[in-house]
Amino acid sequence: MVLSDKSLQFIELESAYGAHNYHPLPVVLSKGKGVYVWDVDGKQYFDFLSAYSAVNQGHCHPKIVQALTEQAQTLCLTSRAFYNDCLGPYEELAHRIFGYDKILPMNSGAEAVETALKLARKWGYQKKGIPDNKALIVACANNFHGRTISIVSFSTDPEAHNEYGPYTPGIETVPYNDADALKHIFAKKADFIAGFLVEPIQGEAGVVVPDDGYLKTCYDLCKQNHILFIADEVQTGICRTGKMLCCDHEGVRPDMVILGKALSGGVLPVSAVLADNEVMLTVKAGQHGSTFGGFPLACKVSMAALRVAEEERLSEKAERLGTVFRDEMGDFSSPFIEKIRGKGLLNAVVIKPQNGKKAWDVCLKMAENGLLAKPTHEHIIRFAPPLVISEDELRTAIGIIKKSIRALE
Repeated sequence: MVLSDKSLQFIELESAYGAHNYHPLPVVLSKGKGVYVWDVDGKQYFDFLSAYSAVNQGHCHPKIVQALTEQAQTLCLTSRAFYNDCLGPYEELAHRIFGYDKILPMNSGAEAVETALKLARKWGYQKKGIPDNKALIVACANNFHGRTISIVSFSTDPEAHNEYGPYTPGIETVPYNDADALKHIFAKKADFIAGFLVEPIQGEAGVVVPDDGYLKTCYDLCKQNHILFIADEVQTGICRTGKMLCCDHEGVRPDMVILGKALSGGVLPVSAVLADNEVMLTVKAGQHGSTFGGFPLACKVSMAALRVAEEERLSEKAERLGTVFRDEMGDFSSPFIEKIRGKGLLNAVVIKPQNGKKAWDVCLKMAENGLLAKPTHEHIIRFAPPLVISEDELRTAIGIIKKSIRALE
């Protein structure tokens, strides 16, 4: 890609003064609205990453921005040392939408995962009777749950895992989409296992969709063995896959749900854990918290984000338009395309390198043509536009994707 001097200036500033822990596509963005973003030179793009599904409601949704700006002029932060007039109504709305007794608000997705792990261990000791310091959590290979030391202790991805040891103990890993492997480890260690942590679809692994019935089978195994089923819906939740929660596709009601990203429509870092009283009330006052968790600004933003998801029927849009995307891309023949998979508007195209060109090159060509997406694991491109996209916009974007792939053949 040919970059302007203005773009190069911003890229060079980041390189000089920022940590080198990301490898961004060479596009410098300065504005977003709905399904579009613009770079510093005024070029418009379709956003087909949606900040890893954080902006399901579209960039700068007016109702969410209005909630932010109105509350920001009134009261931003109190800490939880005092009550405020925003948290209770937010908690009540979450209860109505998701049906859990309680919500524990946090900030980042990783914080919410850590919170769920702590709750699972508390429950294991208090309710299940696991001996002190013997509780185990089972997760799946190729997962992505966040970046903390404890979470990367679960990771089988060398990039996320290596050279961060010593690792947190009390962790077991089984293959994803393999209920028999879960059954096997439960048969050996169920008395010590507090929870099973799983992504309903593995997003960072490349939008890996498990077999139909996998989640329900795992849930049933958890019930049979008195083990908590913990769903990490940080990326798949809030309508992304065609349901409010991805687990809804199989009629599974997890013991804990972890939410983040689109819980604020991408306006603020907001996350949460949902659970019923048996789990949530194992943590007492002073045993867990966050200065910003449940702060007034976040509560108002999240309430607006959830209402937008409901009022604009984003689940139904994702379900219908996801089928359009997979059908259209499935009818497109190219030596670059090895596989197409997904659910709702969380989809991936597995790229087979051709002529020395890889997924990164496809993404560069798409950016030249006005569409932004990003490779994961070098050979997979994730396509996840804001759920407010129209069918006409989606078909135009699909045309850009096809044109870009064809140009590299």
